[in-house]
Amino acid sequence: MSQSAGAGKAGGAEKAGGAEGAGKEDTRSGTYAELASVGPYGVRPGHALITMVEPHPGHEYAYNRWYEDDHFYAGAMAMPWMQAGRRWVATRELQELRYPEKSAVAQPVTAGCYLSTYWVTEGRYDEHMKWTVGINKRLNRDGRVHQERTHVFTSFQDHEATVYRDGDTGPRDFHALDHPYAGLVLEVIDAERPAQRAELLEWLRTSHLPERLSGGPAAMVTVFRPTPLPGDRMTYVKQVEGVDTRLTLLWFLEADPREVWQSHFAALDGDLVERGLGRVELVAPFVPTVPGTDRYVDQLR
Repeated sequence: MSQSAGAGKAGGAEKAGGAEGAGKEDTRSGTYAELASVGPYGVRPGHALITMVEPHPGHEYAYNRWYEDDHFYAGAMAMPWMQAGRRWVATRELQELRYPEKSAVAQPVTAGCYLSTYWVTEGRYDEHMKWTVGINKRLNRDGRVHQERTHVFTSFQDHEATVYRDGDTGPRDFHALDHPYAGLVLEVIDAERPAQRAELLEWLRTSHLPERLSGGPAAMVTVFRPTPLPGDRMTYVKQVEGVDTRLTLLWFLEADPREVWQSHFAALDGDLVERGLGRVELVAPFVPTVPGTDRYVDQLR
């Protein structure tokens, strides 16, 4: 074998090894062990992604299958520090229970028939956001984003409080997206001005929510405040509104919301208006989807 031929083979092997090494380096697998050894890793849901979406008419089935079969996992649950997730749906019957009619969140108020909720580990928001922006750019580039949909209400939010009906008994907030709750009510409240939001939160946490929960069908209410989306977010997601004034409440129900709506949820805005602490911009009931099926899709319109 000539020296040049041997050199050529050696060079080829080196090139192949380099390519293989580069492939492994692209995943940076060694970095994962380093990352796991530092930073917060508790179970508390310090942050949430709450996203209400309206599939375009005629694309309901395609949207549901894309989200359940691909995006729920590749665009959410597979990402670092996203510790739990659940999808919810509002049939036309549920949509028609929403109020107020003139909502700053949904126009018309019936818009947004699918709701997805995710918990992000406390203290890991920045790390998660870097990953989520990167993966969604990649998914979009690879044609794995369903375009026939509108984001009605989408934001990452910071946890402010959880109020429990039964004190220390029962599931905690970190269980909420895995526990088989029968329904969920999304409530969005705007304080009259930024300086008033702290007062609004304190009233909700210490007075209003404990009174509303007592003896009722909701086991807990989680309260969040929205955070701005990064400037390099995907263009189809609009910037978050009400960052300085808004609170988002998730009521986790042990009963179908239709069965308890009139008795417990039809007038959530009454006390708020009386006290002049703000205004309810959306109260919207949902039931959980059934993963892997198209149940309820034919009841959206």
